[in-house]
Amino acid sequence: MLFSKRRKYAITRYYALFERKKGQKMNSMVIYDSTFGNTEQIARVIADRLGEHGTVKLMRSDEAASLDLKEMDLLVIGCPIHRQRMTPAVGALLANIPRRSLKGRAAAAFDTRYRLNWFLSNFTAAQEIASKLKRTGASLIVPPEGFIVTGREGPLEEGELERAAQWAEKIIEQFEAARSLHKEKAGIR
Repeated sequence: MLFSKRRKYAITRYYALFERKKGQKMNSMVIYDSTFGNTEQIARVIADRLGEHGTVKLMRSDEAASLDLKEMDLLVIGCPIHRQRMTPAVGALLANIPRRSLKGRAAAAFDTRYRLNWFLSNFTAAQEIASKLKRTGASLIVPPEGFIVTGREGPLEEGELERAAQWAEKIIEQFEAARSLHKEKAGIR
């Protein structure tokens, strides 16, 4: 898979992680906040798919506040849109992660939302989470993603759980591509 120069730079930022954990499977954490259960469903699907490729921890954002995130290879965070922003619980979690403390870690962000017009789609919780993750030093390996609910309390639109599984596969592919690129650069066979 070809990478843009920007993506290659982001991938090279967490090469040191692979040096430390050669031969080990991916160690992931999926953190979510959910009001009506829709975001939790998406998070569970993502965690299940990531679990096929290594260890994964799934937890609510309020439970994750005291965890040491430095041992994770991959951090995925998601929440529902709350007034065009991330939820206060996810905001508090991200505010407590020191700047640059996740340097060398891969990350991804998602949200659940109504269908948005083109203008509002530029202001989503997933994009805000992604921005905060970048400040912590994490490298986004896939663009932020939004999963659609049909009403205020849900349910998810038909096919969204399958789309979440496909998005998780993209995360795995990008993570593995970065690992392969690292091995190639380091001369490891």
